[in-house]
Amino acid sequence: MDGISLIQGELFTDNRGTIASLNNFHFDEIRRCYFLRHPDTSVQRGWNGHKFEKKWFYPIKGSFAIAVARLSDMESGNANPAYSVFKLSETNSQILCVPGGHATCIKALETDSILMVGSDKLFEESKSDSYKFAIDKEICYE
Repeated sequence: MDGISLIQGELFTDNRGTIASLNNFHFDEIRRCYFLRHPDTSVQRGWNGHKFEKKWFYPIKGSFAIAVARLSDMESGNANPAYSVFKLSETNSQILCVPGGHATCIKALETDSILMVGSDKLFEESKSDSYKFAIDKEICYE
């Protein structure tokens, strides 16, 4: 999809534990971050979109499926917008970059999963660029 990227990080494991890194990712655009905690796998968070705000998603604990659709498709009232699904896991160290103009729907694939979300907008800027849509049907995360 247009402008969406998945940046591969690294995992280094030895007898002391594991280091997850994102050496090929630059954090210079991120102005704030927050953490989503999903206690179970039945909750879908979305559809939420932004015309201008760029987001980054990184699993801290567990794993997530993130459906991404073009915001214009959501705004048109399309009951079945086209979307792509990205699966992120703490065991793979990948960060998903979603540019403005997209909406996301997020679901934990494991209980007690935690997702870090970065944004290039401050909270007040984000509030004025926020679009929410009802989930008309179960998203296929397969």
